[in-house]
Amino acid sequence: MHILGWEEGGEPWRRRLWVWEEDMLVECRNFINGFVLQSDIPNRWQWDPDIVDGYTVRGVYQILATQTLPSDDGVLDLVWHKQVPLKVSIFAWRLLQDRLPTKINLMRRGIIHHEAARCVAGCASDESADNLFLHCDVFGSLWQLIRSWIGIT
Repeated sequence: MHILGWEEGGEPWRRRLWVWEEDMLVECRNFINGFVLQSDIPNRWQWDPDIVDGYTVRGVYQILATQTLPSDDGVLDLVWHKQVPLKVSIFAWRLLQDRLPTKINLMRRGIIHHEAARCVAGCASDESADNLFLHCDVFGSLWQLIRSWIGIT
């Protein structure tokens, strides 16, 4: 499909892909890059978790329900805690996944030029989540004050 021109901006995509979709597309391309289909050998799909019954929604649900996610020292438990407002949880999750609309992420998606990627505070660094929350002279120090105020080291 890729060789035939079915890629970003090509036939199957009705809209521009999100950054996470582009990442998944690159991962998929890398995964199937080494496979060669041969016309004289029959090909078939196989669901590895259940070779006998194959793919079922129930089987996938059981896999997902029993799967335990790594908790990164309880960070995910704090992010998705029931007492944390949903919009705060979503913001924190997007921050941890580097999915905030920082200037660096907007530049990667082709929305702004690299010349416009500098931090708005004038700290001479590119505006990334890491810079905004840790290293920026203006915003980093603000977050340091907030962290000390709520008792997080």
